[in-house]
Amino acid sequence: MIIREYGCGMKYKNEWDELEKKLEKDLTESRFRHTLGVAYTATALAMRYGVNVDVARRAGLLHDCAKCMSNADMLKMAGRDGVTITDFEVKHPALLHAKVGVSVARKKYGVRDIAIMEAIRWHTTGKPDMTMLEKIIFTADYIEPNRNKAPNLDEIRKLAFEDIDRCVCKILSDTIEYLSANPKSMDPTTVRAYEYYKRKTGGL
Repeated sequence: MIIREYGCGMKYKNEWDELEKKLEKDLTESRFRHTLGVAYTATALAMRYGVNVDVARRAGLLHDCAKCMSNADMLKMAGRDGVTITDFEVKHPALLHAKVGVSVARKKYGVRDIAIMEAIRWHTTGKPDMTMLEKIIFTADYIEPNRNKAPNLDEIRKLAFEDIDRCVCKILSDTIEYLSANPKSMDPTTVRAYEYYKRKTGGL
């Protein structure tokens, strides 16, 4: 677990260890391994693009904090916390882990940073005009070292450190191409995000 090697002093390091141990209890083994990979990748991207490394690492660690909840529990929490749910999300409740993750991060993990909460909220679908932190978590989720099934990963990983807007556009394009086999599974927010970044980058 290479991410555990980071830290600036024993107290600081123990705070990260405590967060990781709590997450390890809430997630499956494979999801926890993915989470560490996202945090590691987000940290690297944060250094590349001048974002606070600790903020990026925390957002990476918490991006999937609700991923292993049941659909029923996510729907219940969303209703209790007043989370706005789209018709698409009602039909595809697994996508709710991002929005519900905001509540879990705040209530269970004590997150108060709006930037981290928004990065969690949009890490799956993306959205038009994301902040740099949001783009970093969205990208890190896709390219972290344990990922190996998505197409064009070598190209996308290289692009992530060269031009993150073009990288986001490519990820969205490949996602839409993959989901086009079953258009009913495609979140409209992802389409809007792709249209935005296609215009911004001039396409790929």
